[in-house]
Amino acid sequence: MNDRINQLRDAIEPLRQEIINHKVYSVIKNSTDLNVFMQHHVYAVWDFMSLLKTLQNNLTCTSIPWVPKGSADTRYLINEIVIGEESDLDHNGNRTSHFELYLAAMTQCGADTSEIISFIDNLKSAKTVQEALQKSQIPITAKSFINFTFNVINSQKEYLQAAVFTFGREDLIPSMFVSIINEIHKNFPNDISIFKYYIERHIEVDGGHHSNLALQMTANLCGDNDAFWQDAENTVKLSLKSRIALWDGIFDELSTTKVNSNKKNVFS
Repeated sequence: MNDRINQLRDAIEPLRQEIINHKVYSVIKNSTDLNVFMQHHVYAVWDFMSLLKTLQNNLTCTSIPWVPKGSADTRYLINEIVIGEESDLDHNGNRTSHFELYLAAMTQCGADTSEIISFIDNLKSAKTVQEALQKSQIPITAKSFINFTFNVINSQKEYLQAAVFTFGREDLIPSMFVSIINEIHKNFPNDISIFKYYIERHIEVDGGHHSNLALQMTANLCGDNDAFWQDAENTVKLSLKSRIALWDGIFDELSTTKVNSNKKNVFS
């Protein structure tokens, strides 16, 4: 297992470094900038949960009558991750999903949650995700990111879903971003304490325990099938490129906002 995992890691490392060193982090200076970031990133937090639940549905029996499905080891791995992501502890010690925790962080920070809430409401009445996307006002790059994730979900290939979940989503928070959040928290402790907790919790749970579980899950599903490993590598690369495009979109909006703000200050 370790050799195949390491080969995949080596193949995607340049793209991973591109994300870790992305220019978007350098333009997040205050809580206002963080609001813009969150209003885009929240869609990635939501579709992460959709990818997670897809894996649980595909790898375990979630229907009645119950029958054994797949490997008990793989069932354990995904169920353990679901428990942490869907019913973790928030900053007050109450049970919550990471998505709901993120919404709480947005509310505290003053970020606009109306678009994501409208999207969730549209999902409840729409027949498909595409229909909900069409009805909602979502940033173009966030919409493209969701479309890619649901292409993976709709592939019906559990090994691809696991690989993207493991290498495209779980461990991509750079130390630079953590430092920025800590600095903003010093200046605006009452605005971003929940988001700071979310980041720290993400690193603690997703970057540690969940990451190891997800690696084992991917290895179990790809097994000794060379075609599966190659397909997983190609799809993970596309996943990372999709994340880069999302980061590019956030950078462009932040840069435009700052330019317009400077112009306003000059002529005011």
